Amino acid sequence: MADLVLGLASSHSPQLSTPADGWAARGERDKGHIELIGTDGITSNFEELLARCDANRIAKEITPEKFEKRHQQNQRAIAHLSRKLYDANLDVLVMVGDDQQEYLLDDNMPAFCVYWGEQVKVAGHEAGPSTGGQHLIGYNTEDREVPTDSALGRHIIESLMDAEFDVGRSSFLDSRRGGRARGGIGHAFGYVYNRLMTDAIIPTVPIMLNTYYPPNQPTPRRCYNLGRALKDAIESWPSDIRVGILASGGLSHFVVDEELDQAALAGMKAKSMEQLMALPREKINSGSSEIRNWIVVTGATEHLDMDVVDYVPCYRSPAGTGCAMGFATWE
Repeated sequence: MADLVLGLASSHSPQLSTPADGWAARGERDKGHIELIGTDGITSNFEELLARCDANRIAKEITPEKFEKRHQQNQRAIAHLSRKLYDANLDVLVMVGDDQQEYLLDDNMPAFCVYWGEQVKVAGHEAGPSTGGQHLIGYNTEDREVPTDSALGRHIIESLMDAEFDVGRSSFLDSRRGGRARGGIGHAFGYVYNRLMTDAIIPTVPIMLNTYYPPNQPTPRRCYNLGRALKDAIESWPSDIRVGILASGGLSHFVVDEELDQAALAGMKAKSMEQLMALPREKINSGSSEIRNWIVVTGATEHLDMDVVDYVPCYRSPAGTGCAMGFATWE
């Protein structure tokens, strides 16, 4: 029988792979956001957010020295997770991430979608306006085809259906859908291949959650129970293999909300569905919605212990915008 031996979670923001001297430019681009969820739960534009924030506190968080210190923290944490990934000697990695209308569009947006094809394309990354003309650290510039575990993917779909999860399924990534070109599997998964799988490629089963787009975003309870059902599905697979599960995304963004993050991490460490259900629902939207991916892995790893490798609140503008980076393992 398959054995679920490892859980991992990592933020996947492009800010993780942007040199520290590019963070302020990302903060400047945040001025164009018109739906920023503040720490007070109010959604507003940048100028309105700026008027409500604690300017003196945030000014201390956006110095060049803080940028560089936190950039280095992030790089150490990413390297640590990569080592853990390979030290576990996995045969398959189940990846849980969100799709931001990169593959799943409004013509069909399931709450959950399991990919069970035989391979996916990981798009190369070219420098452009989103990175200030810089290549992202650790990203390839060429497209790659990487293997997935189709048989385990199908088994997971069938097992989840038996557990009364009506999952979407996909067996290939269409390069054009909805009238626009596709670049391959979404950025939540591309990050894993580019920053964590720095050595040999491990076959994967990608699972996409609709964390971003109402009205069918799964609740924290549903995400936790999905994790439990994934564990059951994995461990009922008859092959004698070692399996890991990984959450890609989170924590709070595009406004750093340290209180929200600490509440979420405390609930995960306690393996408490009740604490996770108590998270303010109005706050787990936009980028912070990716906390749902971590909740799935928490449900799948109740038999393991969580270690928060690091928590790095990466502010990048006077309004408190940025990304709170989180890194964790379950062993």
